[in-house]
Formats: sequence, C-alpha cells, structure tokens
Amino acid sequence: MNKMWLHTNEMDEQNELFEHFRFIADKGQNPLRIDKFLLHKLEDTSRTKIKAAADVGCIRVNDKLVKANYKVKPDDVIVILLSYPRKVFELIPENIPINIIYEDEHLLVVNKEPGMVVHPAHGNYNGTLVNALAWHFKDLEMFKTSDSRAGLVHRIDKNTSGLLVVAKTDKAKSHLGKQFYNKTSYRKYQGLIWGTPKEPEGTVEGNIGRNPKNRKVMYVYPEGDHGKHAVTHYKLLEDLGYISLIECKLETGRTHQIRVHMKHIGHPLFNDAEYGGDQILKGTTYTKYKQFVQNCFKILPRQALHAKELGFLHPESEKWMEFNTELPDDIQLVIEKWHIYLSGRNN
Repeated sequence: MNKMWLHTNEMDEQNELFEHFRFIADKGQNPLRIDKFLLHKLEDTSRTKIKAAADVGCIRVNDKLVKANYKVKPDDVIVILLSYPRKVFELIPENIPINIIYEDEHLLVVNKEPGMVVHPAHGNYNGTLVNALAWHFKDLEMFKTSDSRAGLVHRIDKNTSGLLVVAKTDKAKSHLGKQFYNKTSYRKYQGLIWGTPKEPEGTVEGNIGRNPKNRKVMYVYPEGDHGKHAVTHYKLLEDLGYISLIECKLETGRTHQIRVHMKHIGHPLFNDAEYGGDQILKGTTYTKYKQFVQNCFKILPRQALHAKELGFLHPESEKWMEFNTELPDDIQLVIEKWHIYLSGRNN
C-alpha cells in the first residue's frame, strides 16, 4: 500500500489546518467499504470523521467523489482531505471573553480581538482563542479532545483583528475546510499602509515562502521557483497623505500574505514590526511630525490590519452567509487623528 503526502502549490495557509493523504490500493485488494479501508490506514482518525469527510465531498477515488459506502477495488487511487488528527496535547479550557457575532448548532463566527493567538502552539499554550472556545463549549464533543486546533477552519495572525468561522461538528469542519481549500469562501480585509499605491486598484502576485534569512517572516519569490502561489487584490479606499486606507481581497491565503505582499510593492502595513512598518517611512523630517507618528504607534501597537468581511456556504443549509464588522477602535482612532493632522497641514 502506498501512502504519501500531497504536496501542491495550491495548498492555502488555511489548509495547513488539514492533512492530505493519497493511497493506492494493492492489485489484490478485496472489495471493502472505503470508510473501513481508511480507518485501517489513518492513525488517530475516527470512522465518524471519515464519514463526515465523505459527506461533504472530501474523498475522491480515481478523481471522482465517493460516499463512505464506496467499495475499494484493486489499483484505486484514493485521496482524502482530513482535519489534523488529534495529537497528544492538553487543551486547557480558559474563561476568556470572546466576541461571538453569530452562532448555531453547526458553527460560530467570532470577531477576534488583536493580540489573541488563534490556537495553542510552541510558546503560546494558553490564552488562545481555542482555549476560550474549549471553556465556552465544554459540552461539545469537538472541544473535549486534546486537539489544539479544535473547530478551526482557518486562522488570522495574533495581531490581526477580525472575523473567523469556527466549526462545532466534524461535518461542518470538513465542509467549511473544503470551501477554503477550493477558494469558494470570501474574505476581505482593511488596513493602513505607508504611502499611496500608484494605481488605485491592483493585484499583487508572487509566490510566498519562508525568508531564508529569517524563518519567522515570509518572503516573496517573484520568479515562482520557491514558495507557494499567492494572489492579493487591493483597492485604495482613502489617501491620508503619508499613509492610506486600503481594502484587500484574498484569492489565496498564505501565511502573512497581505503583510508580505504590501511590503513587496513598497507599502508595508502601518506599524508592522516584522515587515518594517514600525519605522517612519513617509512624511517630513519635522520633530512634531515624528512625535505625531509615534503617538499613533502607541494608539495602534500592532500591524493595522482587520479581517472585515467573511462569506461562506452554511455546511448544513447550503445557504450563503456573509458577515461584516466595523474597523476596531485602534485603527479608527488613528484614521481620525490623521484627518486632524491633514486638516491642520492644509490650513
């Protein structure tokens, strides 16, 4: 039996939350239900999770979708997309307030505060969104496990605020995960950047991978020899003189995608320390101006990025759902201060 990882340049950052498996049945394979077949081959995976994957079209045999009762035949090529198997990890429920803007029995949508890590990992084992969810939904089976990514379909950076959808069942997680993988979900961000793009609307395209000089940050490989394919569409919403308010629509969802793409075209996000935006990159040399910017940095001590809009098909009703949030107070306050600065400069 051959088992291998599926490696593809089309794998989104969200789908780092999922595992791709490929099996080729032996020539002497006896007919066997595919859920039983996969149960024997995948460690730490339940039959319920396999069935949920099949129900939402995450299992293919010979490039065709199959249900859980499909009988595996000799030489069948089987591909499955599964959420991470449960790992040995103690998920500690914590009573942390979270802003839930929508919830039903299948999913919830959260407006994440800046500064909150999405899931436990090295260096951040508590205080995360998943720790908070484990407390608030301790009666749900999904959050009683040792899965540090329980319910997660996608994620946003610690210091980025905004909308996240979280699954409450295995079926919902598989269904939503498939949408993010196939790019049928919808995501729009707003943020502040240094400078003003030459074109009011445009597209940034360039493979994104780890920076060879600093593995903590990402890098654009424009020639496409390294990294993963990434596309960001941007639109100028307001020119504020030395900074601008922009809207970004993601076609892909790589790690730090908007942040690294905007740096790549010479417009780092305002106060993005990892990509150079925490320096005064545009403006005058006057001391008062420098102090004004430093005051703005104190008001907004993070990259100025907010996941503002989110859309997807409901995993049960198949109804299109769309959510929109206001910019958080810190970004709005900096915009207001910049309006005041501009009006004083023009008088």
